Amino acid sequence: MLNARTFVTAAAAAVVALTVSAGAQALDTKPMLTLDMAKKIADACEALQVAKGDWRPINIAIYDDGGNLKLFRRQENAFLGSIKVSQMKAATSSNFPFPSRLFGELAFGKDGQPGAIPGLAFVPGFAAFPGGVPITTASGALIGGVGVSGATGDQDEECAQAGVASIADMLN
Repeated sequence: MLNARTFVTAAAAAVVALTVSAGAQALDTKPMLTLDMAKKIADACEALQVAKGDWRPINIAIYDDGGNLKLFRRQENAFLGSIKVSQMKAATSSNFPFPSRLFGELAFGKDGQPGAIPGLAFVPGFAAFPGGVPITTASGALIGGVGVSGATGDQDEECAQAGVASIADMLN
């Protein structure tokens, strides 16, 4: 009986070891948005806003792929209401692999055509207008989203795109 008990214990230990090892390996290989990446995105976005000179102050929200705030930056005199809007834009693009502009087009339509999914605009916590951009790796893995608000929608989107472009070498 002792041999059977020893065998079962050893087999159970082997199964647990293999399971833990496989889980650890999966975590090691999953791409993720780092704080350094988020800081570079925000820095590039702010640099563009300053270089343009005529943009209103902005709020920048950067979310990871779990929809969690990774970094937030508010420029002096940026609209307080834009804090939430930037976060909604980032949440939209961290949950869907496309810009928040497309989310709006799906909801409201484009070029006079109705939206394909009109109720989409009423999903709580998401933004259906420009300024949110996904952060994806070179292989297409969605690792987060950037949301910018305070300037015009097109300027917000341009700023978010510049931020993501600034870390292109880190997305390989």
